[in-house]
Amino acid sequence: MDTLATAKTRYATKAYDAEKKIPKEQFEKLLEILRFSPSSVNIQPWHFLIAETDESKQRIASGLTGNYVYNAAKVLHSSHTLIFCTRTDISAEYLEQLLQQDDLSGRFKDETAKQGQRATREGYVEFYRNELKNLSAWMENQTYLALGQLLFAAGLEGIDATPMEGFDRDTINQKFGLTEKGLKASVIVALGYRSENDFNAKLPKSRLPDDVIFTRL
Repeated sequence: MDTLATAKTRYATKAYDAEKKIPKEQFEKLLEILRFSPSSVNIQPWHFLIAETDESKQRIASGLTGNYVYNAAKVLHSSHTLIFCTRTDISAEYLEQLLQQDDLSGRFKDETAKQGQRATREGYVEFYRNELKNLSAWMENQTYLALGQLLFAAGLEGIDATPMEGFDRDTINQKFGLTEKGLKASVIVALGYRSENDFNAKLPKSRLPDDVIFTRL
C-alpha cells in the first residue's frame, strides 16, 4: 500500500474478528521490522512479550479488568497481542552487550571507533540519568518509537492494530515477572483483522489542519 494512503486509512481498531489469523510468515516479518526499530544511540531499551494462543492472551486480559475491561475483548479476539516492555535501568553489563553486538555487526573500522561509540552511549545514559534525571522517560520514549514503527508497518501489510495504554500495570508487571527482569510494561498492542462490527472502521479520520500543526520557517 502507498505510504500516504496507509497513514490516511489505518486507525485504532476497536473490534477484531477472532476467526482471522495473521499468516505466520507475515507476522514474523512484522517482528523483524520491530527488531530494526530506531532508538537514540541504538540503546534498544525494550523487550516484547508475544501472545498468540488463547491461554497467553487470557493472561494479558487479566490486567484488563475494572476501569480497563473495555480493552479485554481486543486482546482476546486479536490474532496476536504484544506487550511492549521498557527497561527500568541501563546497566554497565547491558551497555557492554550492545557494544559487543555492534562489533559483531561490523560497525567499527578500528578500536578507536569502538571506544568512541562506548563513550558516546555512556555519555547519553549518564546525561539523562544524572543531569536531566529522566532516564526512565528517555528509555520509554524509545519504546514508543518502536510502537510507531510497528503500527505503520502493520498498516502497510494490511493488518489492523490497536495500541493500548489502558491496563493495570502492576498486574501485568506481576503476572509476567517483569520487575524481577528489570522491565516494566509500557503499552499493549493487539494485531489482527477488524470485525464487521467495528464502529471505528466506518468513521472518517479527524486531524487538525496544516496551518495549526505546521510552521514553515
